[in-house]
Amino acid sequence: MSVVALKPYDFPVKDVHENFPAPLLYIGWEGHLLFCAPFCLPLPPDTPFGALASGILPGIFGYHPDFAQIDWDKAEWKKNGQAWKPDPTKSLADNGLQHKDAIRFRSPGLTGIKGSGS
Repeated sequence: MSVVALKPYDFPVKDVHENFPAPLLYIGWEGHLLFCAPFCLPLPPDTPFGALASGILPGIFGYHPDFAQIDWDKAEWKKNGQAWKPDPTKSLADNGLQHKDAIRFRSPGLTGIKGSGS
């Protein structure tokens, strides 16, 4: 069902990039519903994309038993809902990531705790 506003919204947007210490990036793991929604992280644009798998994501997803088994060379990525192939040697910005972009990864062959999707 669509909704139509009766009055135009007339207020400054508060979630603009300038109001955060670094651009926000939403990161989710497909097929692992133990994490019901993407995490939102402030990440400097010069962060190497490869640092996600090696230094950032372990602190978020690392306690899941599937995480240690991920083959990052086979991970499938989506950016804002579209299939996407990031370059791990380039920065987040050089991979085209901007404030409030959403990326999701799928780890083929890993289907959650005992295949449950969680």
